[in-house]
Amino acid sequence: MSVAGLKKQFHKASQLLSEKISGAEGTKLDEDFMEMERKIDVTNKSVFDLLSKTTEYLQPNPASRAKLNMLNTVSKMRGQVSTTGYPQTEGLLGECMLRYGHELGEDSVFGCALVEMGEAMRQMADVKDALDIGVKQNFIDPLQNLQDKDLKEITHHLKKMEGRRLDFDYKKKRQGKIPDEEIRQAVEKFDESKELAERSMFNFLENDVEQARQLLALIQAAAEYHRQSREILQELSGRLQKRISTASSRPRREFNMRSIRSSMEPEDSSEHNGLSYSSSLGATAGEVLDQPCCRSLYDFEPENEGELGFKEGDVIILTNRIDDNWYEGMISGESGFFPINYVEVLVPLPQ
Repeated sequence: MSVAGLKKQFHKASQLLSEKISGAEGTKLDEDFMEMERKIDVTNKSVFDLLSKTTEYLQPNPASRAKLNMLNTVSKMRGQVSTTGYPQTEGLLGECMLRYGHELGEDSVFGCALVEMGEAMRQMADVKDALDIGVKQNFIDPLQNLQDKDLKEITHHLKKMEGRRLDFDYKKKRQGKIPDEEIRQAVEKFDESKELAERSMFNFLENDVEQARQLLALIQAAAEYHRQSREILQELSGRLQKRISTASSRPRREFNMRSIRSSMEPEDSSEHNGLSYSSSLGATAGEVLDQPCCRSLYDFEPENEGELGFKEGDVIILTNRIDDNWYEGMISGESGFFPINYVEVLVPLPQ
């Protein structure tokens, strides 16, 4: 730095100390300028907080955010293009439901309901990812650009103007000791910086409709997210209500006690108590008649889930008597419930 530059820095520091400590008054700017400067300061703070709070709104878990930032930073350092996405809570819940729903199996009403809801949660996680992308592109990125360029430029002009004001006030108070030419140059530079700062603030504040458009983009993205989520949940609600209704109308099975003693008795691999338990899939008529079975008297079309359909004359293997009105049986590898009064028992179930 040159000697003149060092002198100027000394003048600024000296004037600033005299204003802060001694209470000396500097050059007062007009009220319009001060009001614009106040609004720019508020806008700067609002943009900083909005960027932070919007990220928290989209990604509420601070630990996951920190881990995501670390992974993406490592990816950039390695030159990898793809980045890791934020683990949406809906997706985590959906994976949990799917895992336990598949373990319970298709014969469990609760298990099937878990699978259906898990798939719906996955869809909602995808919708939330779309919200993240939309808000980042149309709200966060424009605000970040505003902070990095326009507001940064205005801050630079204001800072430069303040430095030249301090230099001017220092020289003005020492008029007579400092050459008039130096004071005149200080005034010109102060006016030049003030005009640049004032013009940049004016242009920025006159075009703040752009920030309103960015807020609208945020609202529209959130509205679309909630609309799609509502559709997914409504469809899921309808399916679950139908499943519950079907399960509630299904005849209840009777509990059949199986003693430990009977399981310890030696038995042939193909017969038990003189009755064969071969699969009905591909079984001959003779094999069917060697175990509890019945012949249908009429066609039966299943109306509810879990019911077994058949045609008149079909031979059905009996596996259980549910109650006074319903049997459970198998035909062609399929099992289900059917009315007792639709069949004629050929070989009864063991008592």
